Amino acid sequence: MSELSVNHLLGIKYLKEQDIQLIFETADHFKEVINRSIKKVPSLRDITIANIFFENSTRTKLSFELAEKRLSADVINFSASQSSVKKGETLIDTVNNILAMKVDMVVMRHPNPGAGIFLSKHVKASIVNAGDGAHEHPTQALLDSYSIREKLGDVSGKNVVIVGDILHSRVALSNIFALKLQGANVKVCGPKTLMPKYIEALGVTVESDLRKALNWCDVANMLRIQNERLDISYFPSTREYTQQFGVNKKLLDSLDKEIVIMHPGPINRGVEITSDVADSKQSIILNQVENGVAIRMAVIYLLASKIK
Repeated sequence: MSELSVNHLLGIKYLKEQDIQLIFETADHFKEVINRSIKKVPSLRDITIANIFFENSTRTKLSFELAEKRLSADVINFSASQSSVKKGETLIDTVNNILAMKVDMVVMRHPNPGAGIFLSKHVKASIVNAGDGAHEHPTQALLDSYSIREKLGDVSGKNVVIVGDILHSRVALSNIFALKLQGANVKVCGPKTLMPKYIEALGVTVESDLRKALNWCDVANMLRIQNERLDISYFPSTREYTQQFGVNKKLLDSLDKEIVIMHPGPINRGVEITSDVADSKQSIILNQVENGVAIRMAVIYLLASKIK
């Protein structure tokens, strides 16, 4: 398979397993590029990409911007918090105004689930979903799976537990889709109040005991507690959450085996994981950041090659 089966990256649930493998093989190539002394390739010299962020983001935005510049694309950055959106302009108006500037691709983060899907039906540009509400965050799931593949050789057959706020997490949903598509076994672990009702319908098992989950898994993906999305209290206190679902070095060292620790960032140090876990040799958090640029280069490159 030499090209993606989709024209947009709206969510993992629209991809085939071959799409994921193609993205990974392309990312392998770009990973070599970003480790050279000259880190740029002229692949997208004639492509213009607009990064439109209706929600704050530092890591994802920087990662996309770096990926675009490494591919020599022309980049426009648009932050909705300082724009006409505040004056009531609609999403389609905003994007059509940007497309009138002859933009080929839009990378968008939006607080509303499905915003990217809606946009893809109304504008003539390739859309990359950089996170839509609590729905999906496909490039994060791709870089997470890619990091597991790099560390353990393959994703298929691996046991992965996703720990934390599953209910509000687009990272969790995209990861579940991506991991299941590649043949991994997935469990979720966290407070009952932060588990979606339908979660087992996605083919994952709920485990309420963190130690059992960690002893079962090869990889633990520790999610951030999203205080900005928790409009009501889902657990008594951060301290209690940490006691039940936080990972510290003592707990890690007491397990029957050595597991891999991941985190999509930014980390609440001392809440989901302690600093000595985040900075330990079992953690691949910084590898995830580096791989994020290679994965986003691969996605943008493959989508751009379909723009006619």
